[in-house]
Amino acid sequence: MMRENPMTYATAMVSLAVDQPNEALLEVTGQLAGQLSAKVIGISAAMFSPPLYFLEGAASQQLISDGEAAIAKRMAELESQFRAAMHGRARGVEWRQALELPARYVAREARAADLIIVSGDGNAITDPFAIAGPSDLVLQAGRPLLVVPAEVKWLDLRSALVAWKDCPEARRAVADALPLLAKVREVTVAGIAEEEGTQAAVPQ
Repeated sequence: MMRENPMTYATAMVSLAVDQPNEALLEVTGQLAGQLSAKVIGISAAMFSPPLYFLEGAASQQLISDGEAAIAKRMAELESQFRAAMHGRARGVEWRQALELPARYVAREARAADLIIVSGDGNAITDPFAIAGPSDLVLQAGRPLLVVPAEVKWLDLRSALVAWKDCPEARRAVADALPLLAKVREVTVAGIAEEEGTQAAVPQ
């Protein structure tokens, strides 16, 4: 999907985790939606992770059914939280969910968005059955990611730092970030000339 206007994100997708708080993520998403007058798709996926011990027959099936019911209940809570957080901020809202591996589901659905907003991995080991982490999505989704640390409570557009290298990946990253960079007051470009005589490749 190509954006008609490269200077905006018409649709953002925010990936919510079933096993951790999402308040900071939703607050930043709401602020961004207001700044860009964007539609926001809330998305969540998880799979029941069976215990290490082994059960057979009806007991095993009951355990799985109870686990999936708990996930479905949590996703219903997340949808309500998402819609409340986006009320009066986003141009439109949509909700998607699935009992599936989160990274795989979000990466597949990312075709509907111009930007994916996701919580940072932090220092903790994340559960691939419960959260789509940025380290997975950056390789699979084919969309720019905005990673929101858990302690961040507001969208700070006062300044931005661009880490520059004269390569296709850096040019693609800057192009994808243009809607945000256009709203930043001050942009600093930091580049390294890796070989003598290549200083001209670093923007001045």
